[in-house]
Amino acid sequence: MASLSCSSDLATLINHTATANYLCNQFDSISRKLNDATYAVDNTYLLFSAYLVFAMQLGFAMLCAGSVRAKNTMNIMLTNVLDAAAGGLSYYLFGFAFAFGAPSNGFIGRHFFGLRDYPTPSTDYSFFLYQWAFAIAAAGITSGSIAERTQFVAYLIYSSFLTGFVYPIVSHWFWSGDGWASATRIDGNVLFGSGVIDFAGSGVVHMVGGIAGLWGALIEGPRIGRFDRTGRSVALRGHSASLVVLGSFLLWFGWYGFNPGSFFTIAKGYGRLGYYGQWSAIGRTAVTTTLAGSTAALTTLFSKRLLAGHWNVIDVCNGLLGGFAAITSGCAVVEPWAAIVCGFVAAWVLIGLNKLAAKVEYDDPLEAAQLHGGCGAWGVLFTGLFAKREYVEEIYGIGRPCGALMGGGGKLLAAQLIQIVVVCGWVSATMGPLFYGLHKLNLLRISRDDETAGMDLTRHGGFAYAYHDDEDGSSRGVGFMMRKIEPASTSPSPPVAPLSISSL
Repeated sequence: MASLSCSSDLATLINHTATANYLCNQFDSISRKLNDATYAVDNTYLLFSAYLVFAMQLGFAMLCAGSVRAKNTMNIMLTNVLDAAAGGLSYYLFGFAFAFGAPSNGFIGRHFFGLRDYPTPSTDYSFFLYQWAFAIAAAGITSGSIAERTQFVAYLIYSSFLTGFVYPIVSHWFWSGDGWASATRIDGNVLFGSGVIDFAGSGVVHMVGGIAGLWGALIEGPRIGRFDRTGRSVALRGHSASLVVLGSFLLWFGWYGFNPGSFFTIAKGYGRLGYYGQWSAIGRTAVTTTLAGSTAALTTLFSKRLLAGHWNVIDVCNGLLGGFAAITSGCAVVEPWAAIVCGFVAAWVLIGLNKLAAKVEYDDPLEAAQLHGGCGAWGVLFTGLFAKREYVEEIYGIGRPCGALMGGGGKLLAAQLIQIVVVCGWVSATMGPLFYGLHKLNLLRISRDDETAGMDLTRHGGFAYAYHDDEDGSSRGVGFMMRKIEPASTSPSPPVAPLSISSL
């Protein structure tokens, strides 16, 4: 119809029908090519963001490996690989359909099982890949909480259940166009006239993974030796600060796909200024992400120096990640200065929850429940306080409430509080019974002897690191021997005989 109108109007203007038809066909061809180019740019942007988020799995793997003792390195690395692999199949078969299978009801999706009838005119395979990377991130968070003492079969069961059912339901509620609390509901009937703003998943991803890990660690109990008979905390330090730092930097890098990538598209103007559009909002989101993480890291550095008397790189890395987990909810709708507030508070939330965990004898080797669950909850609340009206309207539409401290009243804050309560309740009602059932079936925790010896040796055929004792002439195969370090002798050591060709 547009082409017909173009031809008739242009024919009237230039008084030549054939020329008008030709020109209009050329205009239509150019318009289609521009649409195709925009679609290609947006899909390429989303695919690149998906690759960044998937690269976070490597960050999780390095962080987890460095945070556990050497005797459990192979085990924790394998669980990270299987979070991605098992999560890939479960999310393909069920998870994506439960999360985004439209049209559906407000509770659960009902289409696209096994990607049947997919893609659609509005979403493509790049969207599936991006959402799968988010799902396995939630499972990776949980694996850190129950590290060093969990049976391998339990990892397979909980990972598939979390990525195939528990997480997709939550993402449907808050991110799907049909979700009952989504800020992007197609029918416009949003919760409290606002809907929940959890832009990249402080609640949907981080709280889900953190609370699931909380229940797993509570039901399993602490690792052997983590607390003495008087209940005093005993540090079971990870074996490699280098891997922790490497993992933290990889996660930092991946967060630039996690938060800015959640716009899904980049080639979109906002109609105010020619140079200002969604690409500008994406850049601002990367800035707020950076500032929150950086502030949390520095706050943790100096706070722990005052509290513990030393500069600890492990604590700084955890503080950094806590700031990232907190800003993830409101990264696109807050000013850069507000991101600094977010990171500062997130650092103290993490420090406080770690103090509480030690007091109640809760053991989480990676502080995952405190970091992702606690800082994620703060991030959801922070968005309800500091979301700026201009940015909210750019993304979610004119007339939406903004943060309570930014002149928006309490509607958005109320919606954010509802999300915190609902996520805690849903994950507790699903993952709690699952871990308890595995515990009753003796499928959750390994035996005391296996835990003492290390799962690498007892469950995975050998240690991740191979060392040979030079003083031991016998062949013991590949293994890892930890020996007590004796003080240096006060008497001089005998000279070492020089090596000659004849002695070879």
